[in-house]
Amino acid sequence: MWEVIQDAGWPIWPLIFTSMVTFAIIIERSVALRDSIVIPENLLDNIELQIQDCPLDKQALASLSKSSLSGFMFATVIENYSESTEILNDAIVKTGDSISHQLEKYLYLLAMIATVAPLLGLFGTIVGMVELFSSFTSDGQDVEQFARGISVALYNTGGGIVVAIPALIAHKVFRAKIDNQIHIMEKSAQRIITLCNTGGK
Repeated sequence: MWEVIQDAGWPIWPLIFTSMVTFAIIIERSVALRDSIVIPENLLDNIELQIQDCPLDKQALASLSKSSLSGFMFATVIENYSESTEILNDAIVKTGDSISHQLEKYLYLLAMIATVAPLLGLFGTIVGMVELFSSFTSDGQDVEQFARGISVALYNTGGGIVVAIPALIAHKVFRAKIDNQIHIMEKSAQRIITLCNTGGK
């Protein structure tokens, strides 16, 4: 591996850094976006039972709000369902924006890396081509420098693609997962509004 890095030259280091950032974000988001954390199983069923038994007090709502992101949304709905439609919708939108911001944390970096990594690879290619053409001198061709120029160009071109592809795939996968989780929250919030309006029946 170290030999590959040496052959790729100094332009490979920014790509190594971006690959490490990509790997760290993928691990962090894979953990943070688990359904068991964002939308715990049976949470909605438990809320329905509590609404049927008696209205949730402030302490119960505070606990629900801190339990998960979906709990935060559901607590907001329960707190504001008796208000006007405008106030309720405004509260839901603000809470939804806050939840989306937390779910989408670091995704912009994945999108940026997916775009920038091939450009960093192209930059390394240019550096390699410069070294390659510099091998041609009036005294003849420096074979060692020529080979090094080719190595720098090819390794960096490949490196840029290797870094960009996982970042792009991860961004798309996480984006789809977030959209699905938000959709589930919205449907569940509508269910809670209906239950609150009918007294849990």
